[in-house]
Amino acid sequence: MKSNIKLTFAPLLLLCCFLTACANQQSAQPVITNMENNTEQTTPVAPTPPADSLEVATLGGGCFWCLEAVYQSLEGVVKVESGYSGGNVKNPSYKEVCTGRTGHAEVVQVTFNPAVITYQDIIDIFWHIHDPTTLNRQGNDVGTQYRSAVFYHNAAQQAIAQQSKDEAQISGTWLSPIVTEIVPFTVFYKAEDYHQNYFNDNPNQPYCVYVVNPKVQKFRKQYKDRLKEEAK
Repeated sequence: MKSNIKLTFAPLLLLCCFLTACANQQSAQPVITNMENNTEQTTPVAPTPPADSLEVATLGGGCFWCLEAVYQSLEGVVKVESGYSGGNVKNPSYKEVCTGRTGHAEVVQVTFNPAVITYQDIIDIFWHIHDPTTLNRQGNDVGTQYRSAVFYHNAAQQAIAQQSKDEAQISGTWLSPIVTEIVPFTVFYKAEDYHQNYFNDNPNQPYCVYVVNPKVQKFRKQYKDRLKEEAK
């Protein structure tokens, strides 16, 4: 008698488990309520691109807080980290880099999805978010650590960066010669934690208010069609 009960209820148990699993899977999706007809629909979550499909650009253009804030808002950019590159001192501190004696420049390392934004886009934007004609200087930030630089990761990046620089020079955007160095990437040292995501975490800090924010607002106005939704 017990064996018959097991056989009878086994399909029902399997059906319950299946329905429960489906319910759990559906609940993991964000739900949007349609107020007009009071129905619910799910919005698919954009998949994270595999790491091996991403590319990296390393750029220096003055204070890394400025470049970080700009590139973070671009559609297709997955991650931006502030750090140091181009020098000969291992694991430098911010204090050491500020002396100008380490050879390092303040840089951002931009990880991006080339299916959404290309390296060409990254570099073309680069010329418009800092002054590439001032040697070892951006505004009141003076020193080799603030130099304009593109650290290319491969031959393709080198060719794109050089051509983009040449085109920017003859475009008439800049009246003075562009002094940006285009050099091979060697190593990137991530800056201290408090430098990461600096503008977003410290919007009322005086430097952010008077230097970073005007650059960010100008950029967002110029490139509004390339921004992430939350940055519009």
